[in-house]
Amino acid sequence: MSETQPDRTDRPAGVGEIPVALFIRGIFFLLLVSGVVVSAHWYIGLRLIRDAQWPAAVQPVLWGVLWAGFGSIFAGFLGGRLLPRKVAGIAQWVGFIWMGMFGLLLTSSGASDLAFFIAGKLSEKGPEWGRAQALMVAALALPALVWGFYVARRTPIVERVTVPIKGLGKAFEGLRIVQITDIHIGETLDHRFLRRVVDQVNALNPDIVAVTGDAIDGPVTKLRDETLGFGGLKAKRGVFYVTGNHEYYHGAAAWIAEMKRLGLRPLINEHVVLEEGGDQLAVGGVPDLEGARFSESHRPQVDAAFAGAPPAEKAPRILLAHQPLFAKRAGGQGVQLMLSGHTHGGQIFPFMFLVRLQQPVIAGLRELWGVPVYTSRGTGYWGPPFRVGPSSEITEITLKAA
Repeated sequence: MSETQPDRTDRPAGVGEIPVALFIRGIFFLLLVSGVVVSAHWYIGLRLIRDAQWPAAVQPVLWGVLWAGFGSIFAGFLGGRLLPRKVAGIAQWVGFIWMGMFGLLLTSSGASDLAFFIAGKLSEKGPEWGRAQALMVAALALPALVWGFYVARRTPIVERVTVPIKGLGKAFEGLRIVQITDIHIGETLDHRFLRRVVDQVNALNPDIVAVTGDAIDGPVTKLRDETLGFGGLKAKRGVFYVTGNHEYYHGAAAWIAEMKRLGLRPLINEHVVLEEGGDQLAVGGVPDLEGARFSESHRPQVDAAFAGAPPAEKAPRILLAHQPLFAKRAGGQGVQLMLSGHTHGGQIFPFMFLVRLQQPVIAGLRELWGVPVYTSRGTGYWGPPFRVGPSSEITEITLKAA
């Protein structure tokens, strides 16, 4: 194996610090989201508490629980940054569990209202129907939460995909890449989950391991011990890593250095050329699209990633890029396969339809802007510890000559 790019993972300290303009934009975004979430909680309360006309002594308690749940969402986010780790863990567990429950209560309430509307009974709904709606929503949401918690916390399933690659040399016929992405090690997914993932990956005996971003959800200072398991990943031809958007929220420079210390090879607009028997394969990587907001040196660029590489006709190009949307920039640059994540497959039904508004694909193998892209549903989860619909995955990608 030979490398055609120098090591450039030691980035300026500014990478990972939040720029002032981005901070101000974040404040406005937070205010907007807060308004939407407040309105949604109010709607849930009107439908499941007011319309049901529960006994007078019960209603204040239910409203109290509803607004306490709302507060727990923001307490969880702030606690993760400001509180000692043990206390922050409790705050995040409570906030994220409520976030998942809130999402399911909201969609279930909306679906039942739609049913009443279609039946022409929405304006005629009395206390008995309001109570029936509340019970129906609970009957839908609670089992979904229990099942979603189990699916999110279990060891991810292995998805196997075969991808034809033009110009693939005989030496790399059958080469297997195991992709993990969006693991989000943090307060609710710890070293025990990571150990199960690493054991599963190593059991596949991969040629290459690709870690395609959002490996963590917190700063190195808090999560160093929880992420030691990344150092246990083994592959015959290398373990490669690119950043996701969450690395930039928690100090990308520190995380790049930490992953390098653990034995992973960060690819920050860089590539590595694998050689065997005269055949070549180029594996490149770019920072997440969010990286440009934090540092110009982290602006993702395919031409920079493969600068100095052999022509694509001689050495097929595999690109690691966190978001499938990046395929729009990779088109026409000789990329034979791009590996991405970011979407989580939507994680909780029906939010995959919202994800689809921002990304060109939710999961699976698709050709985007002329680039074959495999988008993983993610190995862990973000936020709510639930997966209702799309399950998590570890992906084994086998290359064959086209």
